[in-house]
Amino acid sequence: MGMKRIAWLFLASLSGVLADDWSQWQGEKRDGIWREAGVRKDLPEGSARVLWRAPVNWGYAGPAVAKGKVYVPDFVIADGGFDGKSQGGQTHKGLERILCLDAETGKPLWKHEYEVTYVVSYPGGPRVTPTVVGGRVYFQGTMGHLFCLDAESGDVVWKHDICQEYECEPPRWGYASHPLVHGDLVYAVAGGDGQVLVAFDKETGVEKWKALSSEEAGYCPPWVLKHAGVEQLLFWYPEAVVSLNPASGKTYWSVELKPIYGISRMAPLLLGDKLFVSGPGKNVAVLLELDPQKPGVRERWRGAIDKAVYPLNASPQMREGVIYGVDGESSALVAVSVNDGERLWSNKSPSLAPDAPKRARHGTAFLVYHEPNKQYWIFGEMGDLILAELSAEGYKELGRQHILEPTNGAWGRKVVWSHPAFANKSVFARNDKELIRVDLSE
Repeated sequence: MGMKRIAWLFLASLSGVLADDWSQWQGEKRDGIWREAGVRKDLPEGSARVLWRAPVNWGYAGPAVAKGKVYVPDFVIADGGFDGKSQGGQTHKGLERILCLDAETGKPLWKHEYEVTYVVSYPGGPRVTPTVVGGRVYFQGTMGHLFCLDAESGDVVWKHDICQEYECEPPRWGYASHPLVHGDLVYAVAGGDGQVLVAFDKETGVEKWKALSSEEAGYCPPWVLKHAGVEQLLFWYPEAVVSLNPASGKTYWSVELKPIYGISRMAPLLLGDKLFVSGPGKNVAVLLELDPQKPGVRERWRGAIDKAVYPLNASPQMREGVIYGVDGESSALVAVSVNDGERLWSNKSPSLAPDAPKRARHGTAFLVYHEPNKQYWIFGEMGDLILAELSAEGYKELGRQHILEPTNGAWGRKVVWSHPAFANKSVFARNDKELIRVDLSE
C-alpha cells in the first residue's frame, strides 16, 4: 500500500472521529443547530453529490446518526399501500422496523422489526426519530411501542407496550414525541389521567414517575433547560405549557395553551430568557419570559390575527430577535418579531412547490441553522434542499438542489415530511422509498 493511500485512509478515519453526530431529533442539543465546521457555503444546482442510496419503506421519522451508524424507522405495509389521505379509520397491518445502516456506505448492519396494526390518521409510518445515547437506541412507534435497543446489535434491552400497560389510546395521528434521555431517565409520552408524560430508568425500563392529565396525549418532544441554577423539564401537552422537576415530575409552573385537536406539537423554543410556543388553532401562541431567580415565567404576549406564526410539522428557529417558522394555515415561511409578535415578512418558496394548489395548507420546511457559516439549511416538502440567509429584512436564497422525490401525499399534493439529519458534513434525508446521504463538505 502506497504512502498516499495510507495518508488518505488516516485522514478519512480522523475526519470520521472529528465529525459531528446528529444522534436524536433536531441534533445533539435538540435545538436544530448544526455546529460542524468544514461545510460548504454555496449550493449551485446539482453540485452536492449523493454518496449513497439505501432502500427504506414508509415513514415520517427522520434518521439519527451516531458513531458511524444511521438509525431510521420505517413501516412495511402488509395489506396494500398508503394513499396519503387523512382518514382516522384507516387500518394497516404490517411490520414496524428500526434499521441500522453504515453511515459511510449505507449498507445494512441490523434491523429490529415487530408486527403492528396502525389505526391512526395518516398511517404512513413511524413519526419518531430514534434517540441514541450511551450505546442504546430509544424509540417509540406509532402505536406506542417503546423500545430500548443495543446500538451495536439491535438486541432488545427492555420494552413497553405503552397503550396496553397504561390502558391508553394513541393520539389520533400516532405517537410522535421523540424520547428524551437525561441523566438516568428516559422520558416518553403515554396519555390519560396522571400519565401523559412518563419517566423510566434508562437502563432497566422501570417506571420512576408519571405526571399530567389530558384527554389527548399530544405530540411534543420534551427537553431540559437549566435556568436560575435549576434544571427544568419543559413540555407542552394539550392543556398547558409546563415546567417539571426532571427527577420527580412535580410541576414548577404551568401556562395554559390549548391547541385544536390536541395538536401540542412544538417543543418550547428558547432564546436567552425567552420561550416561544405555538401551534394550530385560533391565536395559539405565547411568548414567555423566564424568572431570573427561580423556576417561573411571565407572559410577554399572546397570538392574534396576523400576529405570530403557528407551525404544524416543523419546529421554528429563534435568533437575533426574530422567530422563523412555517405557518400551518398559510404554508408560508414567516418571520416574526420576538419583541411583540408582529410579522415581518413571509415567503412560500421554501415550503411549497410552484405547482402546489393555490390554497395549500400545512406546507412544510425543516429549518436547520448552520452556526459556523451563519446560514440556514432548509429541506422543503417538495424534496428540495435549500441554502439560505434569513434576517429581519427578508429571505435570501443562496441555492437549492432537488435531492428526493416526494412519495407521500397531503391535501392534494405530493410531499416528503421527514426531518433530515446533518452530520459528517452531509445531509441524511429520507422519503418512503430510500434514505440518501448527500455530501455538503466545502
